[in-house]
Amino acid sequence: MEFLLENKFFIDIDGEEVQKGKVKVDLTIKRTAVAFEMNFVLNGVVLVPCDRCLDDVEVPVSTQNKLIVKFGEDYAKESDEVVVIPEDEGEINIAWFIYEFVALAVPMKHVHVAGKCNKAMSSKLRKHTARSADEEEEFGDGLDNDIIVDDDADSRPTDPRWDALKDFTENDNN
Repeated sequence: MEFLLENKFFIDIDGEEVQKGKVKVDLTIKRTAVAFEMNFVLNGVVLVPCDRCLDDVEVPVSTQNKLIVKFGEDYAKESDEVVVIPEDEGEINIAWFIYEFVALAVPMKHVHVAGKCNKAMSSKLRKHTARSADEEEEFGDGLDNDIIVDDDADSRPTDPRWDALKDFTENDNN
């Protein structure tokens, strides 16, 4: 079986993580003596909010999942892959399972490629982000601007309390 999940599917399912997208689902069902083995292959893109600017960012998703459906007395979820449905019902709605497969395929971090974030939001984030000069030099701010390296970092005034602590570590090294 083949399905095409579009925005309407994600709106109707009302999940938190993904609310827009276009994902093709290829489903293969194999009947065994005691269960149905469903193999899902999902490929497509979803739109999720960018972690930096909150504008939608397209994230590719590609995953393969398995769901085993058994018959029993009552509905039960034996594991992440095994579901028991009442024998007298004889059917299962797989929509939520498919949604979960898509949501789990989305990486934890979703940001635009460099230069594509909303410029207004990026500048506000840059304005309100507190970082030391050492962090800026080592990690960058992760935003769409060039890093300004302070060559005179050693000549800046420092807190005398920290200077006193530096003496301890310098004495320990000797």
